[in-house]
Amino acid sequence: MAKDVVPDRPGEDDPGRGRRLGLDVGTVRIGVAISDPDGILATPVSTVPRVTKRRGPDGDDIDSILRVAREYSVVEIIVGLPRMLDGSSGSSVKHAQDVAFRVRRRLQSEGVDTPIRYVDERMTTVMAQSALHQAGISMKEGRSVIDQAAAVEILQTWLDQRRRYCGGES
Repeated sequence: MAKDVVPDRPGEDDPGRGRRLGLDVGTVRIGVAISDPDGILATPVSTVPRVTKRRGPDGDDIDSILRVAREYSVVEIIVGLPRMLDGSSGSSVKHAQDVAFRVRRRLQSEGVDTPIRYVDERMTTVMAQSALHQAGISMKEGRSVIDQAAAVEILQTWLDQRRRYCGGES
């Protein structure tokens, strides 16, 4: 079992206005989403093939995430925390933590201290699959975008929590 990780909540350390990056970390792919500068709406960006293993050097997947973070000058990175339905941390949490650690380490090496937050992502893939199904997209067709849709759900959850915390203001 992975160390029990608790999801973050928006708070006084909010960085203010700016884009947020959302990540749905899987063992095969990483879904990537971005918010608008006002932190209202999450939109899909890409699905990145997962190549970095838990041991060893950073791969192209970490480089791709960093390129998006730089391109959009993100002020926060939101990583889905794939907890079990009972709320405990399973082995997938280690993958999410590893990607978050690698992204944070690389940004800090560039002198950038972008906060990384974790959001409970239980059921986000199910919600994303349901939304695609309702849009008439088959599971086979949807495989290429399901991770992006899950990243959108993760990021939108954070944005909605943040908006409530900030009293409707960004």
